[in-house]
Amino acid sequence: MIETPSLVDQYCHGVLRTELGLGTFEAHLARSEGPPAPGTTFFDTQTGFAVRRWCPPLLGLEPHCPPARYLARRRELGVLEAGRRLLRGSGITTYLVDTGLPGDLTGPGEMASTADADAHEIVRLELLAEQVADTSGTVDAFLANLAESVHAAAAHAVAFTSVAGVRHGLAFAPEPPGPGEVRGAVGRWLAHRPVGGALTDPVLLPHLLWIAVASGRPLQLHAGLGEPGLRLDAADPVLLTDFARATAGLGTDLVLLHGYPYHRHAAHLAGVFPHVHVDLGAELVRTGARAGAVLAEVLELAPFGKILFSSGAHGLPELHVVGARLFREALARVLGTWVAEGAWSPADAQRVAGLVAAGNARRVYGLG
Repeated sequence: MIETPSLVDQYCHGVLRTELGLGTFEAHLARSEGPPAPGTTFFDTQTGFAVRRWCPPLLGLEPHCPPARYLARRRELGVLEAGRRLLRGSGITTYLVDTGLPGDLTGPGEMASTADADAHEIVRLELLAEQVADTSGTVDAFLANLAESVHAAAAHAVAFTSVAGVRHGLAFAPEPPGPGEVRGAVGRWLAHRPVGGALTDPVLLPHLLWIAVASGRPLQLHAGLGEPGLRLDAADPVLLTDFARATAGLGTDLVLLHGYPYHRHAAHLAGVFPHVHVDLGAELVRTGARAGAVLAEVLELAPFGKILFSSGAHGLPELHVVGARLFREALARVLGTWVAEGAWSPADAQRVAGLVAAGNARRVYGLG
């Protein structure tokens, strides 16, 4: 029996504090630019079926109960009590929380209290730059304040994360932009940017990455499936090959988030470069009953000390539960099969399970 008593969720978001209706709840089950097919709902996905399998028992219902019944029970308990039961039933003992999304989401402190777990902050670089831009009237002020803000964030955050791949794609030049190029880009951005405007500039996005690399904190890079409007091929992690090569030996770990459906490419990079790691993230949540096949493909190429568990959950505590349960089930199924076939020893399987579930994340992020 493969056991993973402790899980470190190395990348997730907070949960919503507000009650959700059926339509709003469903919208969090799939990232889509439109409604579901006629006569269906977003519960009719691998993620939706996984929610119905794993979450109802934590709220006192039978597995696979109808969505309407599940949501009625959720409302009966109230959003706080339902969230408490779900998060505490997930088996996650440490959360690393990206605080860079808008909305009424819990932060690390509230996540820790609700889940009775540890929680730490991940700082999103683009949001940090946007906040600096809101209070910096000149190019010189922006550059000075940005450097100071990144330095201050590095003192308390366990990692930085970047959505450069989501906003512009990952095919940026691997070398740092030159000072003149950066100053010109800042000037143009500040001149035309409304307050709160998003950072999408192809010069400033990699500039942020290099500032983060210099901090020494682990840097998480989003790849693969992202927002619906992004061309998926622009977020293939193989496009980061030159950046990974350029940052080798500088003392900063890179963690490739999500990756799917290019998870084998991400696993390959983790095998080639000593400072590159790969997470399992939302790909297990999205693939549901097929999560074991995806996990096995990552294990084909990535060294076992370079793979990290995460739920990638956002908004719904159900997604933390599903991420954790699917991971445990998939890991037990894949490694258990290899043990039964004689390919692995039980001791090796248990050791690898502990590394992927928590040990690798504790080492990379210095969690002790």
